[in-house]
Amino acid sequence: MPHTNGDVRSGFFGPAKDRLDHATALEVLKQYEERDGLDIQSLLDSKKHGGLTYNDFLVLPGYIGFAAHEVVLDSPVTKRITLKTPFVSSPMDTVTEHEMAIHMALQGGLGVIHHNCSADEQAEMVQKVKRFENGFILDPVVLHRNTTVGEVKALKEEWGFGGFPVTETGKLGSKLIGIVTNRDIQFEDNLDQAVSAVMVTDLITAAAGTTLLEANAILAKSKKGKLPIVDSKGNLVSMISRSDLTKNLHFPLASKLPDSKQLICAAAIGTRPEDKIRLQKLVDAGLDIVILDSSQGNSMYQIEMIKYVKEKYPGLDVIGGNVVTREQAASLIAAGVDGIRIGMGSGSACITQEVMAVGRPQAAAVYNVSSFAARFGVPCMADGGIQNVGHIVKGLALGATTIMMGGLLAGTTESPGTSFVSREGKLVKAYRGMGSIDAMQDTKAGSGSKDSQKSNAGTARYFSEGDSVLVAQGVSGAVAHRGSVTKFVPYLAAGLKHSLQDCGQKSLAALHEAVQNGTTRFELRTASAQLEGGVNMESYEKKLYA
Repeated sequence: MPHTNGDVRSGFFGPAKDRLDHATALEVLKQYEERDGLDIQSLLDSKKHGGLTYNDFLVLPGYIGFAAHEVVLDSPVTKRITLKTPFVSSPMDTVTEHEMAIHMALQGGLGVIHHNCSADEQAEMVQKVKRFENGFILDPVVLHRNTTVGEVKALKEEWGFGGFPVTETGKLGSKLIGIVTNRDIQFEDNLDQAVSAVMVTDLITAAAGTTLLEANAILAKSKKGKLPIVDSKGNLVSMISRSDLTKNLHFPLASKLPDSKQLICAAAIGTRPEDKIRLQKLVDAGLDIVILDSSQGNSMYQIEMIKYVKEKYPGLDVIGGNVVTREQAASLIAAGVDGIRIGMGSGSACITQEVMAVGRPQAAAVYNVSSFAARFGVPCMADGGIQNVGHIVKGLALGATTIMMGGLLAGTTESPGTSFVSREGKLVKAYRGMGSIDAMQDTKAGSGSKDSQKSNAGTARYFSEGDSVLVAQGVSGAVAHRGSVTKFVPYLAAGLKHSLQDCGQKSLAALHEAVQNGTTRFELRTASAQLEGGVNMESYEKKLYA
């Protein structure tokens, strides 16, 4: 028996006869009328607590009965499309172009290409995303035998890949006569040389009707980079690429279409009449999801655009927004949206709440809109106010199915722009809100014309196309460099999995169900509690991941 200096049985907790047997603790717990903490309805009661944001509450822990790696993060972004990781990059011109969209999709998320550029430039970015990874490449870039080496090098520079089939007519469906690869032109100095003189003619092909699994097996056994698929007459039908086979191995969570195996791509447009022309070009480029980009989505312009898109492009999913109330959401749901974007004035570079006095604290907005939209099977995206993994967890716990991030991803390698050293000696990247004066005065969307303000994505988002005086609803600045998305997004996913493990929920679907039935509970945080939950040291180094 161990030596002790006291015994709690001697009266510290009252008379021994009143104490319960420890083995009955779980049974005694059932005698309480309700679980510890607050349910979601009590927490988000604005009449009692006011409008809450993410820092105002915590999720209470549950029971851990599984490993973190067992947590499933699959979640719908629209009615018809589900992501393996619930992360979406914002359609801001300092956040998402094709590089970000590609790498977000490879990590199981989604990138939304901004529209503060010409329609042709945006369509070209969509094409680059769609061509990056394929199963069967149904629309390969095909060359004619008289195409020059210089033209091939230009195509490689434009599309970011090499290896082009050559047919008799230079078109798909014509007789395959060779393939030009990077190795064939790498050291070729004569740029006027025809590809027929340097192309490979000893080809391994597969017959039309070959399954993707069979084609991948043939490609894996061969030493070729491309496998052309030909019909019985030798005419080129499609292709598959060794690089795509490699990407499948390295990125098992990639957001892809089940049939073509192409990466899923989203892009934003406005709600002006000319945006219908822009949309046609994006659809022609292979767009999967369109986001109608507006600071206040409950407008006659957006409702008309939703109906137009659903009627003309029934295969295209539409995400509407932004909204922060049930009333706003109801209008978009009735018009036929496939998803809703929630947030107004909560972004790190947004000052709408300050300047316009309109908006809503993000936690209150996400809960009220998503709980209403869920009744109609419409997924919701929490957009804004995300500063760390904890905010992601809270947004999802409140009912969002995906999380949109701007400032958190703006500092990554894949965002547009270059890194520079700030006055404080820190490595940073430029970041600006789309409602900033810098963004609204950008002339790229209008190709530098005098009327470029009417084509600008910032002025369109904030209904300022015709204003003689621009009122800023965003700011410009810089954010810390965060490294590559290929490391940062997996860090966010790992953090999210560990948080769900702490909550005792094995999937996002289980988390939503537990919140709704009251199993997962919450607690409000006072200002002192928020201080307690932070770092309290004289000096420290904060490394997010390793």
